Amino acid sequence: MVKPLRKAVLPVAGLGTRFLPATKAMPKEMLPVVDKPLIQYAVDEARAAGIDQFCMVTGRGKTALIDHFDIAFELEATLAERGKREALALLREEAMPPGSITTVRQQVPLGLGHAIWCARSFIGDDPFAILLPDDLVLSQMPCTAQLAKVYNETGGNVVAISEVPREQTNRYGILKTGKVEGDRVEVLGLVEKPKPEDAPSNFSIIGRYVLLPEVIPFLSRMEAGAGNEVQLTDAMAKMIGKMPFHGLKFEGQRFDCGDKAGFLEAQIAFSLVRPDLSPAVREFLKKYVTEQP
Repeated sequence: MVKPLRKAVLPVAGLGTRFLPATKAMPKEMLPVVDKPLIQYAVDEARAAGIDQFCMVTGRGKTALIDHFDIAFELEATLAERGKREALALLREEAMPPGSITTVRQQVPLGLGHAIWCARSFIGDDPFAILLPDDLVLSQMPCTAQLAKVYNETGGNVVAISEVPREQTNRYGILKTGKVEGDRVEVLGLVEKPKPEDAPSNFSIIGRYVLLPEVIPFLSRMEAGAGNEVQLTDAMAKMIGKMPFHGLKFEGQRFDCGDKAGFLEAQIAFSLVRPDLSPAVREFLKKYVTEQP
């Protein structure tokens, strides 16, 4: 019997140096895309997949992430007093039930694998999703819900994958692929940031995973990988062959919001799907963009 997917880990301990000075006093995950911070998109996506328990792996200076999900009594009282019903309803719609969010600290930046290991007590013996807020996905069905569907059908590990240019494989975790069935790809191996000439394919993992708890003992070995960090990819690779493992060619468009250009593109894409904003955005874009012959 497949255990229900109820837990998600959100690694949010990074310093966000690529967005300085904006992130000097504000976590990068609080940067807004249109009118909602990146962390809220990640949590909303997970909730849409039926997840109701969250663990944020944080670092120093990240308390704003927790405050964002707290109840702001003074703000709600002011909105109610002023008759701002829509704004008040929006806040209450995004509210989290008491006890649904926990945090752990990653005191030293030893890699994504180490961040997940820090959440080991939260994970326990349960399957769990991982969402990297830097990766924002615009899709009809939320990306994590797509992964959860495959997990419920296979009972194994599932990662979201996309094709990248061969010359960029040294930036990503890359799959060695087996049988392909529609949008599912059998995973036969995983390599973290291989040189283009050594890459087994051009299928890369993006920041969405559904993993079984068996990954934790491999992370506990604290084996240094690429960049002298504890790599989640290396630990996942050790589970291949012992349990089902698939890559999912997810439906949707992924935006790398850890990159300035990707972040700006996400602003435009997410505003264009908003009926209240799309006409104005399309109009002002004409002023700044000239099509080349």
